[in-house]
Order: sequence, then structure tokens, then C-alpha cells
Amino acid sequence: MRPWAKIRAKFRGRLGARVDGAGKIDFGAKTDVGRVREGNEDNFRVVADIQLMIVSDGMGGAACGEVASALAVETIARECALAAAPASDPPAVLARAEVSARTNRLLDAVQSANRLIHESAEKDADKRGMGATVVAAWLEGLRLSLVHVGDSRAYLFRGGALQRLTFDHTLVAEQVRVGILTPQQADTSAWQSVLIRALGPDEVVELDVDEQQMHGGDVVLLCSDGLTRMVRDAEIAGVLGDTSAAQETANQLVKLANQRGGEDNVTAVVMRIPMGYVPG
Repeated sequence: MRPWAKIRAKFRGRLGARVDGAGKIDFGAKTDVGRVREGNEDNFRVVADIQLMIVSDGMGGAACGEVASALAVETIARECALAAAPASDPPAVLARAEVSARTNRLLDAVQSANRLIHESAEKDADKRGMGATVVAAWLEGLRLSLVHVGDSRAYLFRGGALQRLTFDHTLVAEQVRVGILTPQQADTSAWQSVLIRALGPDEVVELDVDEQQMHGGDVVLLCSDGLTRMVRDAEIAGVLGDTSAAQETANQLVKLANQRGGEDNVTAVVMRIPMGYVPG
């Protein structure tokens, strides 16, 4: 049996499912085509066994965007599951010494996804230009490793306040950062969807990385821009502040995006850490 086959057997095939496993930490996830698009180029994976969440939004037209986002989530899930296995060796070299070995593992997994998407596009003329955003969060104990590129986002809801954990890699966001546009102008810009970084276009991609110390009662949201273009942060906070189960929270966020117009595919992945949670 190949190493990956052993991992799949260990997790009883759960990586092939959309949302897997159950435990003290509550996970929920929902994706929807929206009200305008014909196909869904969003993909996600939740692997509760290793407390991993991934959201990817594909780009490239036709079916290429769906291919790119599927490659992203499948590769990252596979690489992280291999890294989490008991017999796994620690990384020989820490690409970023300022963060943990677990975060470096996640970085490696996302870079592997980038290479696969890039190589696939290079080999097939019909897939030229395909790419994907990604935001991936991996919990170890109470430390959250976070890697992202593009405009899919991660949020932390804690103590009634919503904090965005990622910075959009878009032309408009960059113009806001350097003072060319105000946030209000950015909200109505026709260039909101123009990415300046993503998985696929280059052989190596620059990734943003972060680590957050989690607490009991925290809620983490990963989402595609189909949610954040339709629903204001204040409304997102209101839904996350509800005491509903994580799956109901994800369902409600997607429903709200569609009620606001559903102009894009929308995906929401939610993790709720219960009060008094103690890692096993």
C-alpha cells in the first residue's frame, strides 16, 4: 500500500468527503453556485481529524477554474494528512524560521498545490491562465496556522468583535493600502476582482502566513469573495455571534449572500471552539 493510501485508510476515506469527522470542535461548511453563475468554481475541504480547513476560488474560465480550485484543496489536504501522520518526519528545512514547523508544513502544502496548478496549465493549452485563490487554516492545540493568497478571506470572531486575518491580494486592495483609493471607493470599483497574486500563474508564489493563538469561544470563518462582496462585515459578525452550530452558521452566511444578489459562487467554512476547550 502506498503512503497516501495508508493515510486514506487511517482516515477511513474522509478526505474524499466535503466535511469529515466530529469532535469537541464544531465544523460546518457550505458552498453554492449563487444566483448568476452557471457553474461553481469554488472548492473546499474540512478534515476534522487533523483540524484542517481550506477554501479555494478558481479562475480561468470554462471549467478551468473548477479544476484549479479542486487541485488546490485536494493537494493541500493530502500533503497535510501525510505530514500529520505519526511516522512523518519533521521538515528538514524551515522555510520561515519565525513560525512553527506545523505552519511550515502548511506552507509547503500550498506551494505544492501551486506547482501542480502551474504545471497543469503549462502542459495543456486549454488550461493556460487558470489559477486559484486559497485560504487554509490548520489548528494544532490552540495555535492556528494560516496561509493564504488571493482574495478568499479568514476572519476571527472573538468576544463579540470581528477581525479580518487576511489581506486581499487585489489591485483595488493595493490601491487602498497606498492611499490611491478610499475603502468606500474600493467597494464600488469595477476592478475589485483583479488579482495581483494567486496560485498557478508562476512556478513559485509569494504566500502570506500567520499564526494565531486561539481561545475557547473563538469562531473562525474561511470564505470566498462571493460572501464578502455581498455581505458586509457587520452582518457577518452578527451571524457568527449567534450560538447556532457551525453548520447552521455556514448555511446562514451562504443564504444571506444569495439574498443580497448571489452575484458569484459563495463558500463559507466555520470552526467553533467551545468555551473551556482543552486540546486532546
